Amino acid sequence: MGIMTGKRGIIFGLANDKSIAWGIAQQLKEAGAELAFTYMNEALEKRVRPLAESLGSEIILPCDVMNETELAAVFSALEERWGKIDFFVHAVAFANREDLKKPFSETSREGFQLALDVSAYSLVSMTRHALPIMNDGGSIVTMTYLGSVRSVPQYNVMGVAKAALESSVRYLAAELGERGIRVNAVSAGPIKTLAASGISNFKEKLSIAEQRSPLKRLVTQDEVGKSTLYLLSDLSTAVTGEVHYVDAGFSNNAG
Repeated sequence: MGIMTGKRGIIFGLANDKSIAWGIAQQLKEAGAELAFTYMNEALEKRVRPLAESLGSEIILPCDVMNETELAAVFSALEERWGKIDFFVHAVAFANREDLKKPFSETSREGFQLALDVSAYSLVSMTRHALPIMNDGGSIVTMTYLGSVRSVPQYNVMGVAKAALESSVRYLAAELGERGIRVNAVSAGPIKTLAASGISNFKEKLSIAEQRSPLKRLVTQDEVGKSTLYLLSDLSTAVTGEVHYVDAGFSNNAG
């Protein structure tokens, strides 16, 4: 019997087996959780479906997080199949590649709006759709990064979006506390993911993080998964509105 036995939830943002979401999914499954997944489009479905099925998932749904109709359909399908859910994981972020390469002052209005919509507002919208079927005492976890509180070269508008995301976590935590629903963020150190490939000089950032980390190494998918598991489980019933750093100590030595 694992600490998540009897709990059900959905993961948004799995792209492939290099995703942070994959590390989270593996830890949740090992702990006994029943999982559902979403995918953005047909191309991603080809990657996501085999991974989800390897964990025994029978609920794998299309979802563009900018589409309210598709979000509503996801949670309607979960209600029809499960009735209630205990958690969801928001591992979704996006910014135009050109807006990450140019100086921040040259960020386009459209690019700014897109990054904030996908990376931050989607958590608010997702929560709104989830609340009617979420059990009291449930948990919500999203993924953030150090660029929300420090200027990280080439992170640009994504850093602003992550700052908005973290602020949203605090407001949602305050609102949902009466139901015992907790809302937290995990701030992972640099990890090689599909999303990270859009950041210029990312290999250099990995090297710097490794050098400056007190543990002299990079954080792993499994370690992020374990911390997320803690925040989704009953081990953290008094933790909400927090940003939990999992970066081998890099954030304390980033300069």
